[in-house]
Amino acid sequence: MAKRRLDPPSADQLAAMDAEFRSETPERPGRGAAPIAQVAGEAAHLGTGETPAAKMNRLDADKLRAAEEAGLLIEEIPLDQIKTDDLVRDRTIIDQAELDELITSITINGLRLPVEVYKDGQGAYQLISGYRRMLAFTALSRTYTGGYGKIKAIVRAPRNLATSFMAMVEENEIRANLSHYERGRIAVLAARQGAFNSTDEAVAQLFVAASKAKRSKVKSFAEVFECLGDVLQFPEDLTERRGLRIAAAIRHGVEDKLRDALEGAKGIESIDNEWALLEPIIDRVEAAPKPAVKMGRPKARPLPAKGNEMQLSSGVKLTRSSDSKGYFIRISGPSVDAETLDAAMQEIAHLFEAP
Repeated sequence: MAKRRLDPPSADQLAAMDAEFRSETPERPGRGAAPIAQVAGEAAHLGTGETPAAKMNRLDADKLRAAEEAGLLIEEIPLDQIKTDDLVRDRTIIDQAELDELITSITINGLRLPVEVYKDGQGAYQLISGYRRMLAFTALSRTYTGGYGKIKAIVRAPRNLATSFMAMVEENEIRANLSHYERGRIAVLAARQGAFNSTDEAVAQLFVAASKAKRSKVKSFAEVFECLGDVLQFPEDLTERRGLRIAAAIRHGVEDKLRDALEGAKGIESIDNEWALLEPIIDRVEAAPKPAVKMGRPKARPLPAKGNEMQLSSGVKLTRSSDSKGYFIRISGPSVDAETLDAAMQEIAHLFEAP
């Protein structure tokens, strides 16, 4: 058998073979890198699909989202996008002099405290607190062409009506006290709007930090608003004593007489004119004989043998004594304050009122 001669490949054939080999074999990124390091790097990249920069951006976005949900971000919202009709406002009168001071302060120093809003079911911003600041910015936006069309606001998570009412009242109680009538009024309206089951519950929740005596007064003014709020012309000017006297008279069944006196009057120009119509009716109620009321068993321990001390379950101690000027009762304990004593004196006054 004849032997076949093999000729060596030419230079062109070698170049073609080398090109084909390179196209089928992936090139290592670095000649000095070990194959295991290259494989590990490629596997890590394919496993996460996230670069360090992308991871940092994701973490920052998570922090921003958490801060927004917690109400820690301040946004600038156009005034015409914020509504104030979802909540009945607790203030019935805006003092123009105080509003002018606020406008001047904002003009000089800017807005120091943002308003609070939340988004309702239709996506609109509803005001929680900051009604006077909104009024100030609205007035400034009418006077100046730029700079006051938007207001700084904290966007809170959607909340129920009860929580919103509580936030509104709390801010006004801290920054500028509401009048007795305004407190009673907002409690009634919050209950009517369904935020609370009753006026008593509204008073307890809206004024949770107040003393028992103060909440009792709020309830009395709530009665005044419920019975006479639509016919009183100067209710915000009622003093505490006058308001409590009206509430007591209402409880004695003279609501209709009080309403008739107010509805039939003309030319009422001040709270004194209005009070002059009500006081004679109230005086007759207070002068009338009081029906005997059988009191229930007191929630206290029995009196000691001496009969001059009473220790209540609340920790209050009552001590009866006398001197050359007459009898007196000493009241001591952790929950005793001036407001509580005022309420106690009112009860004692009714007890000893002449028939």
